[in-house]
Amino acid sequence: MQIANKFLQIKNQSEQSADVYFYGDIVSSEWGKWENTDTCPEDVRDFLTQVEGVKNLNIYVNSGGGSVFAGLAIYNMLKRNSAFKTVHVDGLAGSIASVIAMAGDKIVIPSNAFLMIHKPWSGIVGNSDDMRKTADDLDQIEQGILNVYAENLKEGVDINTIKQMVNDETWLNGFEASKYFNVEVSQENEMVACTSDYFKNYSKIPQQFAKPQNQSNETKKELSQQNKINQMLIELSII
Repeated sequence: MQIANKFLQIKNQSEQSADVYFYGDIVSSEWGKWENTDTCPEDVRDFLTQVEGVKNLNIYVNSGGGSVFAGLAIYNMLKRNSAFKTVHVDGLAGSIASVIAMAGDKIVIPSNAFLMIHKPWSGIVGNSDDMRKTADDLDQIEQGILNVYAENLKEGVDINTIKQMVNDETWLNGFEASKYFNVEVSQENEMVACTSDYFKNYSKIPQQFAKPQNQSNETKKELSQQNKINQMLIELSII
């Protein structure tokens, strides 16, 4: 059975389990959506209400990131849900989507899928005081994200190691991620394609995610990106 819940896919629901897919960008609200795969916190809230009482929740992630506050809200909603949560990173859990992935009681990353972590950034308009405050705010946001990562570290891994990886923008395949985080590595599979309006802002994108799009898709992405830039000028974002 498949349930339509605005833009969030809910599949295979039963009394025992439900599947949910994060297969687009993470946005702050309904009006921020420019693709039918984008997800906002209201979608997740409504989804969890519909599947209340299920014992197992399967979460599939293939996202390049999005709004930091939306992602943290989604992480917290999933984290406090009583179901046993298994996260499957099908292609990419990038940026704030890597935080959402950490909500799982069990996290599975194929050897050819990726976890990407980096520093939060924001668009800002204002004077020097505004910009100094934004820098301080971003440092606090980064610490909140590091707190989530710290809860999922393998024994013996120092959070300062992860902080440096965040500073450097680090892409980890399944095997590499398992060296630092409590994740399970599954066999390599045919990686699900992942596109994101945010990819042009990353500096170390693996070749798998850097394939050119056709012209019609590119034009569509450019229009979408401009709208999201306008949105980011009024809210702090991690992308």
